Amino acid sequence: MRAYLRAGLVLTTALGFAGMALGQSSSPFSGWFGGGSESESPVDFTVRITGGDEDGLEKSIRNTSLISSALSEGRVTGQDILAAARGDYARILGALYDQGHYSALIYITLDGVEAAEIAPLDAPANVRKIVVTVDPGAEFKFSRAAIAPIARADDISKDYARGEPAGTGTIKNAAVDGVQGWRNRGHAKADVSGQQIVADHNQNAVDSQIQLEPGPAVTFGKLNISGYKRMDPRRLRKIAGFPEGEQFDPEEIENVRKRLRRSGVFSAITLEEADDLGPGNTLDVNLAVVEQKTRRIGAGFEISSTDGARVSAYWLHRNLFGGGESLSIDAEISDIGSDVSGRDEEFTIRIDRPATLTPDTSAYVETKLARMREEDYDSDSASIALGFQYLPSDELTVDVAIQYQYSRVNDADEIRKFRVLAFPISATWDKRDDPTDAKRGFYLDGEATPFKGFDGTDSGARLTGEGRGYYSFGEDDRFTLAGRAVLGTILGSEIQNTPREYLFYSGGGGSVRGQAYESLGVEEIVGRDGPIETGGMSLANASAEVRFRVRNNIGLAAFVDAGEVWTEGSWSGESYWHAGAGAGVRYNTPVGPLRFDIAAPLGNGDTDDGVQVYLGLGQAF
Repeated sequence: MRAYLRAGLVLTTALGFAGMALGQSSSPFSGWFGGGSESESPVDFTVRITGGDEDGLEKSIRNTSLISSALSEGRVTGQDILAAARGDYARILGALYDQGHYSALIYITLDGVEAAEIAPLDAPANVRKIVVTVDPGAEFKFSRAAIAPIARADDISKDYARGEPAGTGTIKNAAVDGVQGWRNRGHAKADVSGQQIVADHNQNAVDSQIQLEPGPAVTFGKLNISGYKRMDPRRLRKIAGFPEGEQFDPEEIENVRKRLRRSGVFSAITLEEADDLGPGNTLDVNLAVVEQKTRRIGAGFEISSTDGARVSAYWLHRNLFGGGESLSIDAEISDIGSDVSGRDEEFTIRIDRPATLTPDTSAYVETKLARMREEDYDSDSASIALGFQYLPSDELTVDVAIQYQYSRVNDADEIRKFRVLAFPISATWDKRDDPTDAKRGFYLDGEATPFKGFDGTDSGARLTGEGRGYYSFGEDDRFTLAGRAVLGTILGSEIQNTPREYLFYSGGGGSVRGQAYESLGVEEIVGRDGPIETGGMSLANASAEVRFRVRNNIGLAAFVDAGEVWTEGSWSGESYWHAGAGAGVRYNTPVGPLRFDIAAPLGNGDTDDGVQVYLGLGQAF
């Protein structure tokens, strides 16, 4: 018997809605259903695959099943389950088609009665046992897998080949990849012009032929803009960076979308290719935008038993002059009521202008005033910086600036003044799958800040580097191993003539948990009454963490951190170290995991302030 497939879909199969097969292997549908496990559900749900489950069909069926979705959401009335079960015949059949099984038998029983035989108005009041039994039948293979013409052979997956499993998903992907291959090479209107797909049930084989129509090579035409109100259309085009007159590339359209989204001006962005080509095979693109509200405010509050309270607030004005500029004003007061230091205050004003020099380069001016009252010294500082931030991709950011900084430090009744002209250069390469809760990937960040000192302040360079790595394993990546290393050093200057803000401390939630914030420094500078504790000239931090997801929204973590600070640059001179270890709980929220950690000092390091508690949003690193 032959079954004919049109538009990539198999149209015939054999379905059985009654009876049970012998010799079936069974495995209960176990695991977590959103907020609880199957043991907490009043319904027993089992999936059985006859003849074994070498293809992992059971997992695929679970993922596509409306019944499992209903149970996970707590919809367990008889009517809910019957509706889900009747819909599952088609959904399970589609999952089997995707893996090349076109002669399947599917049975779904509710307390022993086939769901297909229960009229919708005769739904039982309650269902206690659901059994899904699937006989997938033979796996069909490609007897022919043809697609032409193609731009390049490697555009098509090797799964679409003679002798490979002939799943509908593979056929669809081949057609999509073939069209995309032509689009990537400038043929914007490439499409599928025809296909002939025949399933031979006698031979368990599929003959697949796909015909593509590349169409002409295309160049970008005009960008037609609508929806803007306050935004200057000239600046909007500059931010978009639309490559008018260049060869069509779908990636360039995505780059336009990214630049507009990055500007923060718009709440909605729609980009659509014109239906028809213009003169000379040009393609116009229509852009519709919706502008965000111009102003935004926010505030935060934290409290610690030893460091006191911290209050912060910000005010943001988007599209300040109609060219996408943003003005942000941030204020923070910390260590309110602290047992170990005075109150710290910080005030920052920053203006950002997107699409300066190039569409992917933004310029900024930042002014910062700070008043720090630390345990061993007081500092009043001011700085102003002009910088440029270049984003060549979503993963890579490069920042270059020129900054003038003045600080007045009072330590041990001696007043020191520092003046520097700095040239900070930094680069960040972020390949994490999720910045707030990474499970795979890595993060690299490096900064070099050469500085010229004036009036007794030494000249030199401050170098820092940070690397993070993530690896997950187990079912659904339940276990995650995370590691972090931080290095920093100052070259070319003496510690007493180096701005205090450049020196390195260790301790706290951002470095070594279990040790108080910035509790580890050095005593290298001699004051009137003896050595003064300051930050060191070099730093090394290392952290290792094991994360375990207990259920969908709850996870546990165990960690150990260590840090060392040196009195001289290049990690030389005397050094002091400390370490901490602890455990914590994570609760997933829509904006990232809520983190609660408890840590204690570890070993015989140079600081020991007892158990520390940390609460924050997002993983520690």
